[in-house]
Amino acid sequence: MSKPAELSPEFPSLVQQATEARLKGYAPYSNFLVGAALLTIDGRTFTGCNVENASYGLSICAERAAICQAVAHGHREFRAIVVAASPLASPCGACRQFIVEFGRDISVIACDPEDVTQVKHWTSEQLLPARFSFE
Repeated sequence: MSKPAELSPEFPSLVQQATEARLKGYAPYSNFLVGAALLTIDGRTFTGCNVENASYGLSICAERAAICQAVAHGHREFRAIVVAASPLASPCGACRQFIVEFGRDISVIACDPEDVTQVKHWTSEQLLPARFSFE
């Protein structure tokens, strides 16, 4: 795994944006707030937070919320996504499939904003090497 400084010059800003998005999350059932910041190929950033629902299947993760925001604004090529949660958490299976749908080499960074020593980095392909595909 790469060190954060090796990831990209945008890394500190993405962590900040994911951390701010995390604080906007709605998690009355799990109390587990998650934020995400997605970097497009042209340098735009979109954020998302988790939104829970009493009918758990209707909940949405921060990663998918950020991707939906970007797609709604016409973006479909992504360089990186930062996921901020405490304790540190990697994307769930549904989010892994959602991310890899848009590319196999997207940098996926998980960080704990309450413990800056906790950072992990993968490519979307590493997180989901046997993705579902119609190919």
